[in-house]
Amino acid sequence: MVTMTELHRYGRTKFIMPGTAACPGCPLQVGMRQLAMALDGKMVMVIPAGCSSVIPGTAPNTAYTWPTLHVPFASSPAVASGLVRALRQRGVDGPVVVWAGDGGTADIGFATLSGAAYRNDDVLYIMADNEAYMNTGIQASGTTPWMAWTTTSPSGKTEERKEVDLIMLMHKIPYVATASIAFPMDFIDKVRRAVSIRGFKFIHLHTPCPPGWKMDDSYTIRAARLAVETGAWILWEYNQGRLTISPPSIPYKDKSRRRPLEEYLKIQGRFAHLKPEDVKAMEERIDKQWDLILKLAEIFK
Repeated sequence: MVTMTELHRYGRTKFIMPGTAACPGCPLQVGMRQLAMALDGKMVMVIPAGCSSVIPGTAPNTAYTWPTLHVPFASSPAVASGLVRALRQRGVDGPVVVWAGDGGTADIGFATLSGAAYRNDDVLYIMADNEAYMNTGIQASGTTPWMAWTTTSPSGKTEERKEVDLIMLMHKIPYVATASIAFPMDFIDKVRRAVSIRGFKFIHLHTPCPPGWKMDDSYTIRAARLAVETGAWILWEYNQGRLTISPPSIPYKDKSRRRPLEEYLKIQGRFAHLKPEDVKAMEERIDKQWDLILKLAEIFK
């Protein structure tokens, strides 16, 4: 397990060089830096179109300090599959990581994601989920929550969100987990466990986006933490046949220990239109999600 001493050692390491094109409070830079800390900056990354392909700036310059391929939206898992096979042929054993948003994962890139998982290619796939297409105007994605405002759901999204992590679990790959940028030690531990396993690994990383969620730039980590503390985002890990609730979420198996959901919702302008009955319906959805994950933990124990 990563220690605070180790994290402090990375305090001044510039895995991402300053002067990027990221928005103030960008969660993707935070998460990507945590990923780099987990792997000591030693990886090859594949990124489809999205915020993370804008952050490093314009070619030939880049703020990223590791080899990175920017590829078309739907192709990142297929590119990573070919890349890892080429590297293994040359005797290179380092991790190949896909870093993709929710649109590139749940919607546009899902076919190639499913194919790479089906083949069990030796790739770590991280879905950085800010719950909408933030880079192109805050349109709803497959993982946008029910009733959330976006520019394509101005009265609140009426569809349920895709459970991408559970869909990947049903692909019978060796490793699936959820994570949050508010809990870096949990995320770093999961990345390190994942890359120690051969085959396809999937981590669903929660990354609250200030512009898209209509909240203050300083609320990024606060929102991510409240998502876990209210039970709205459950941290769990499936590792080669065993599913467990992750330590930061264990207290919230007990509903009475969760913070009120309103604390999480009220800092987000995208939920400002909710009525009390909508909040109650959202709480019921959270309870059902907990029931499902706890039952899966019983099945995969």
